[in-house]
Amino acid sequence: MSLQVIIGILLLISYFGLIYYAAKGGNLMLGFLIMSVIWVVLGMIGGTITWDVAQTQVFQGGPESWGATAVVVIFGSWFGRVLVDTGIAATIIRKTVELGGDKPFITTVLLSIVTGLIFTSTFGAGAVVAIGVIVLPILLSLGVPKPLAVSSYLMSVGSGMYVNIVLFKQMQGIFEGFPYDANYLRFGFVAMGIQLLVTIIMLAVRLKRSAVNHAWAASSPGTTAQHVPAIALITPIIPVLLAIVFKWQPIPAFIVAVFYALFVCGKLTSFKETEKIVTKTFYDGVVDVASLLGFLFILPMFNKVSGLDAPFFQAVLGGVMPTSTLFLCILFAVAAPLGLFRGPLTVFGAGSATLGILNAIGSFTPTLLFPLIYIPTITMNISACPTQSWNLWALNYSKVSVKEFLKSGVFWAWLICIANTLVVYIMFGR
Repeated sequence: MSLQVIIGILLLISYFGLIYYAAKGGNLMLGFLIMSVIWVVLGMIGGTITWDVAQTQVFQGGPESWGATAVVVIFGSWFGRVLVDTGIAATIIRKTVELGGDKPFITTVLLSIVTGLIFTSTFGAGAVVAIGVIVLPILLSLGVPKPLAVSSYLMSVGSGMYVNIVLFKQMQGIFEGFPYDANYLRFGFVAMGIQLLVTIIMLAVRLKRSAVNHAWAASSPGTTAQHVPAIALITPIIPVLLAIVFKWQPIPAFIVAVFYALFVCGKLTSFKETEKIVTKTFYDGVVDVASLLGFLFILPMFNKVSGLDAPFFQAVLGGVMPTSTLFLCILFAVAAPLGLFRGPLTVFGAGSATLGILNAIGSFTPTLLFPLIYIPTITMNISACPTQSWNLWALNYSKVSVKEFLKSGVFWAWLICIANTLVVYIMFGR
């Protein structure tokens, strides 16, 4: 047995060890740091990595390459915090409930659609929590069962993530410049629509078995309404419109949207007041994504070393890995639940290692792999997995058990993954 094959086997053993560690709830920042060191050492033993390359390309170059992505994440979270603190998000939700009138099902559907639209541009655990404390009490006051209310809200949040430029930028770092263009957005909006449609079907099917109340009386206890002019309600779509229609970069788009929101909501009454609110919202936005940033700075180390170790994966898996795009799409659709519990099909888990292996084999293009891995990452991990931070908050807030949550949402999330994987094959696999 050659040295390359032996090292390839050791790399795969460590990969499965990472899957086990992630599934048991281990700290992913530490897990990927340890994996990076192990894979660098094995690469050095195999002769593909030198200490100079390890320093410059992996441990130094990796985090540095993610700097631009981290900045976008911060500005996106700042924008989300502004939407919450100005009362824009709460007002949009309240107007939606009023529009639903005395038709509870219509109200729940409208809330799902509006939540999805808000999160096409808003990002951060803080925003998900702040909007959740408005939406979830409304859903519960309508008589929606707790597990269903939590699942529908989180799946609605996840639907917007398919076109959310902040989340896209995080993925873009892995795929080194995969463009946020019309080609991707066609898929993104279709995938978002499918997730919202399945969420609505889930509500329709399961609400038939539940008693519901009149929507006009629904309210969010503990929230104080702020005066928000109607013109402010377009704020959530401003960054998306600027990016798609006018080809703006995300940071200037977020800055314009932030100051538009503050101005029309009357928050810029003086320079001193402007200083105060800008500083506070920016600080809170950074805090909202602090743990994510730590993960994002460690992850590129692993991405870099997985590419350097490509010859070892080729030696072990080159003859057995699928080369058919149809077979790969079927495999992703069937195995989509492996995106749960930080498994091998979510980027925010062991999925980054899976991508490293698939990229190392070299049989598939980023145009196919990007949306394929995005689907279980968004629909299984972000929308339906209890290990996602804001999902865990929603469970604790609503007093829903992990078992109830999984029974409520995973089946529907799997259907979404199957449908969206079919879309990927149609758009990118043939």
